[in-house]
Amino acid sequence: MSPALRSLIALMVVGALASCATPPEPYQPSPQAQQDLAKLLAGKSAGPRMSCLPNYQANDMQIVDGRTVAFKLGARTVYLVRLSPGCEQLAAGHYALLAKQSGGLGYCQGDIVHVFDPVSRFTIGSCGIENITPFGVPGSRY
Repeated sequence: MSPALRSLIALMVVGALASCATPPEPYQPSPQAQQDLAKLLAGKSAGPRMSCLPNYQANDMQIVDGRTVAFKLGARTVYLVRLSPGCEQLAAGHYALLAKQSGGLGYCQGDIVHVFDPVSRFTIGSCGIENITPFGVPGSRY
């Protein structure tokens, strides 16, 4: 094989790999999700990100959209959980339940969670937990 042909093949391979490496577009919540978040977080400020949300703080779940779930702890604290792509079905009619295998510390960054349809009893999607951020009334503990 000639050096020119090898160079051409190498350029084609590099070009093909570069086209596969385009970063995904950043997540942008819908206008409705933005309104829901504004209501949910009104009067609250963000605390430092957490690696895990303990089970005892993960009872009152509110689906914001297919990439955001909030856990409310009374009226003072909201834990916002951002999800990777794959759980978009959560937003479709709010009929699916975000489920996690039992055991462990709770919901943790990097965990894989599943969207479970309680009617059909099928898992209809899965995604990872990207981050967990507490929001609280100024002066309160997270």
